[in-house]
Amino acid sequence: MEYKPRLIKKYHDEIVPALQKQFNYTSIMQVPRLKKISVNQGLGTATTDKKQIDSGIEEMTKITGQLAVSTKSKKDISNFKLRKGVPIGVRVTLRGNNMYEFLDRLISVAIPRVRDFRGLNDKGFDGRGNYTFGVTEQIIFPEIDIDKVSNINGMDITFVTSARTDKECIELLKEFGLPFKNQNK
Repeated sequence: MEYKPRLIKKYHDEIVPALQKQFNYTSIMQVPRLKKISVNQGLGTATTDKKQIDSGIEEMTKITGQLAVSTKSKKDISNFKLRKGVPIGVRVTLRGNNMYEFLDRLISVAIPRVRDFRGLNDKGFDGRGNYTFGVTEQIIFPEIDIDKVSNINGMDITFVTSARTDKECIELLKEFGLPFKNQNK
């Protein structure tokens, strides 16, 4: 028997019927779904310290369970002492089972570990059914050993969905269990 993450089963058994009823979809193919999750980490200090990129790739790979790649600068910016082609960040794009496993760990383990957490801001929608929010510290993930962390870095997490509107997207993410500040939108 093939392994399926817990959230895939929840999506098919609970989320699809709930959204179908709420938005009056005639077909289950109209129900929005999660396409991918992008996790990005900008490491501005990497221009002076090359080991930052290596530790960033290692940490991001541990967090997501998928090999991270470095991002390079696109142009020269003299004010930031930046040259074209210099590594300045780390990114991972998750799809399929890896995406659902990461989302499960994010909702059930990482977000509850954020200090003074009052819910995710609902202003991170782009108008086309995608949502982005920032995490200020990578140490909220249990995969990271706090003793081995040299710098505390934040990261941006983007959820790309097939939803056509922000309302459909927020309802989909609420059904998955993401805790938003204003639950009555």
